[in-house]
Amino acid sequence: MKTYANTELRNIAILGHSHSGKTSLISAMLSTAKMPAVTDNGSPVTAYDEEEIARGMTMSNAVAFAEWSGIKINFIDTPGFHMFVHEARSAMLPAEAAVVLINAQTGIESVTQTVWNFAAELNLPRILVINQADHPKADSATSRLEMIEAMRDRWGRHVIPVQLPIIDANGFHGVIDLVTMEAFLYTPHGDGTGTRGPIPAALEAEARAAHEALVELVAEGKDELMEEFFNVGTIPLDHLIQAIHEAIREDKIFPVLYTNSLGNVGTDHLLDFIKDYIPSPHERPPVPAHSPLRAPKSTGNGNGCITTDAPADDTILRPVTDTEPATIYVYKTLVDPFAGRISFFKVISGCIRNDATLENYARGESERLSHIGIMQGRKLVEVPELHAGDLGVVAKLRVTQTGDTLGARGQDLRIDPLPTPEPAMTYAIEPKSRADEDKLAPALHKLMEEDLLLRFYRDPQTNDFLLAGAGQLHIESIVSKLRRRYHTEVTLKSPKVPYRETVRTTATGHGRHKKQSGGHGQFGDCKIRIEPLPRGGGFQFVNDIFGGAIPRGFVPAIEKGILETAIRGHLAGYPMVDFRATVFDGSYHDVDSSEMAFKIAGRLAFRACMETAKPALLEPIMRVEIDIPDDAAGAVVGDLNSRRGRIQGMETQGRQAIVSAQVPLAEMLTYGTILTSMTHGQGSYHMEMDHYDFVPAALAEKIISSSKRPVEVEED
Repeated sequence: MKTYANTELRNIAILGHSHSGKTSLISAMLSTAKMPAVTDNGSPVTAYDEEEIARGMTMSNAVAFAEWSGIKINFIDTPGFHMFVHEARSAMLPAEAAVVLINAQTGIESVTQTVWNFAAELNLPRILVINQADHPKADSATSRLEMIEAMRDRWGRHVIPVQLPIIDANGFHGVIDLVTMEAFLYTPHGDGTGTRGPIPAALEAEARAAHEALVELVAEGKDELMEEFFNVGTIPLDHLIQAIHEAIREDKIFPVLYTNSLGNVGTDHLLDFIKDYIPSPHERPPVPAHSPLRAPKSTGNGNGCITTDAPADDTILRPVTDTEPATIYVYKTLVDPFAGRISFFKVISGCIRNDATLENYARGESERLSHIGIMQGRKLVEVPELHAGDLGVVAKLRVTQTGDTLGARGQDLRIDPLPTPEPAMTYAIEPKSRADEDKLAPALHKLMEEDLLLRFYRDPQTNDFLLAGAGQLHIESIVSKLRRRYHTEVTLKSPKVPYRETVRTTATGHGRHKKQSGGHGQFGDCKIRIEPLPRGGGFQFVNDIFGGAIPRGFVPAIEKGILETAIRGHLAGYPMVDFRATVFDGSYHDVDSSEMAFKIAGRLAFRACMETAKPALLEPIMRVEIDIPDDAAGAVVGDLNSRRGRIQGMETQGRQAIVSAQVPLAEMLTYGTILTSMTHGQGSYHMEMDHYDFVPAALAEKIISSSKRPVEVEED
């Protein structure tokens, strides 16, 4: 297998709504490039997971590559269903550009907009591909213009076609390149290779007008190109190609192309476009990183209670070149029951060779990279080395997890992973047998290495095992993987809403623990003040002791006691968040005081504060986007209002409407079934965590009365 320099690489994330054709498009491009396109069982190369095959949808990122005209193109296939869209976002970090796929039949959908926004946040160049261009919604000039106008309404006037589809009585069988002004004709369901031909007479005037519009947009802001354009009436081809390349790299245009992935039409031209116009890793800005030794430090329990020190501004910009010290970033982990942990990484800088030893900066341990390779779906192709900008894999690293940075010893830098959203739904799970219970935790922890959104823990009130994820389908897929991969059977119970507790006002409390039982006793005494913080403030602890009323060594024990009690909540047993605890006074005994005594005193002081701090319940509020036929908009909006939803806006696109709202999660647990009924199966929705807000008093009383308060046991 040939190795490629960073100027010969293109890393592309394939994005789009579910069933827009991402996986089939990658398969078609691989077939056109004479690369393996299907697995032994006949499924596409990037659809190798048995759970994805069974459900007919992509649920996690997969990687494949094609060698084409002297370059290597790495494709990252991403999920398009809203519950797995966090995977699509993580695929953008190792990519230099995004192909945003739009199915001509359905147009722009909710996840299309979501992934577009993700790419915009990362300043990722985007090209738009209208797939299944033989559909009636794209087979006429009017339909094409409506589609382009819909995209411009969303994403601005810089959306510009660089192709026109050739569609006639024989269907979609060619494209017109608006840069070179050539036509490429295909045999549907052929090998994907087009032949040059004349532009059909019926499309000649439209193609000329579209070419002039492209030239005019690309020339904007470039004086030398504008001068050529006005003097000559056009731009020389080599200048135009370079100008389009730069405009795409700088996010100044978003080109539109046409394909039919199922019929393998237009794929060779798409591969050529990626080669000529998409930036290589070397052309993208340096990768920002920071020193892990000076990174912000935080402590907490995973339930929103954190203590944070002030961060240092220590950004390091690492160019993507072979001449810099070796650095790799692990962007995905796959745990194979037979091969073990497989780490997917991007080479940020340097040249990585087999048997290289790199330092994991986050974990402070060395890792040996034996048998590095590149992935073609699930098949590992070994290579002797990988250059800066390339994507690779290595098996059986000891401690490395997704989001870790590895590199040459002494470099001490870390690339920040993209934030993972909070789980939206929690189910209780029950092992079906004692043998299943023994296998459950190890199996789930392996799945959690693959899926950073997944959470698994035990309910402190009921001792139930809890599994949290993006939604019902996400949790059901995990249960299915437990059964298929690890032969672990569990039963799902009703979903739980991850309520939180907080305080509404400032309160002070006094905690005093004194116990004498012969010999050394126990003595701890502290006074604390509790204050509310804004939503998302987590937990802050402040030491405001003066004059040595409490020795410094006992203060962390007070903080620990407060945290342990806050986790158990006060009203209904839910973790308490968004408050500041300040210890400002107390006393100690030279002999009887201990860390345990002050931890108990901290607990007592916290409970005393709760008597006057007006504790309240918080509930998760979801940001919801619902894509529906416009004739169902009234019913959907009325239903959302009945669910305590707040309508944020509504957009119409042709016969479709997109409703944006904020709705409490407690009202959305069964929404999928309701939406299907209201829209006769034509509606879809995307939901993600937005913020926490107070539960209305009447509902809070019901939640509190039905909860089981944990039993507090003091330590001797």
